[in-house]
Amino acid sequence: MADLNVAIIGYGVGGAVFHGPLVEATPGLRVAYVVTGNDERAAAAKRVHDGVTVVVSADALWARADSIDLVVVTSPNQAHAPQALAAIEAGLPVVVDKPFAVDVAQAEQVMAAARSAGVALTVFQNRRWDGDFLTLRRLIDEGVLGTVSRFESRFERWRPVLKGGWRETGGEGEAGGLLYDLCAHLIDQALQLFGPVQEVYAQVDARRPAVLNDDDTFVALTHANGVRSHLWASAVASNLGPRMRVLGDRASYVKYGLDVQEDRLRDGRRPDLEPDWGTEPQSMWGDVGTPGDSSPVATEPGCYQRFYADVAAALRGGGALPVDPADSVEGLRIIEAARRSHRDGVVVRL
Repeated sequence: MADLNVAIIGYGVGGAVFHGPLVEATPGLRVAYVVTGNDERAAAAKRVHDGVTVVVSADALWARADSIDLVVVTSPNQAHAPQALAAIEAGLPVVVDKPFAVDVAQAEQVMAAARSAGVALTVFQNRRWDGDFLTLRRLIDEGVLGTVSRFESRFERWRPVLKGGWRETGGEGEAGGLLYDLCAHLIDQALQLFGPVQEVYAQVDARRPAVLNDDDTFVALTHANGVRSHLWASAVASNLGPRMRVLGDRASYVKYGLDVQEDRLRDGRRPDLEPDWGTEPQSMWGDVGTPGDSSPVATEPGCYQRFYADVAAALRGGGALPVDPADSVEGLRIIEAARRSHRDGVVVRL
């Protein structure tokens, strides 16, 4: 069968580092269009994607809908919902980068439009295919940890100097800051592992001078099953905590270091070109056990490539989409509750 033509809206880090390489690594998909008004990014797209057509705006894309099989929305956060709605109106399946939208109401509007039009819709929650997450899920499923009581999860970085851009200094309507960025992943992982949330408490702070959006954030979730998830995201962590610390009544799992796939993608590498893609060195493995009695456990290979493999199969009628957008709506509901919690200094019940 002919390859499915993919149009990527936005060619910053999301489009150039994540979506573009992962689409090209997927049999049956090709990057046919890139939307960017930036001359340098347009030139980069043409160097990387053979035969790609670059258009300067999303509006210019819809006239070409007959030659497009999938739209990937990876523009600034405030444009996610409007551009997804436009793609749906054009009758095109859509992958929306996280966050799905700037609020629950927008996200539900996009879902309703997709249902009404009978158009496929999914959200790029790629951290479900991190090696540490896959390892933890296996340990829980196999009963190695016993009954989990606390899930501690961190995305921490040391970036005392601002990089600049809307994520750090944009207005409230732009959905910048770590709560919408890294915390969207942390919250999604917690929901996948431990289910619905009943209570949310958050501390959402801007620590660096001139930063208008949060760069040091803590979110505490109480799940319906009694598990407590403690989630941190920070750009000002001068000492990095464990990526995960998970406490069960039989054993714990403690893991340092971030999944290796992002760095490899940033280096220009692709999963289809490396047989050991996503495999961590033994020095990065986490430990399982109790005080004085623990041992390393091999990290499952990370596999972001599975996301677009599942998308391609679903579009060809061979399976379900990889992420139910309703899951991402629940994540946004928790983000909204976290903002209220910080603003009012209260625990928010859902």
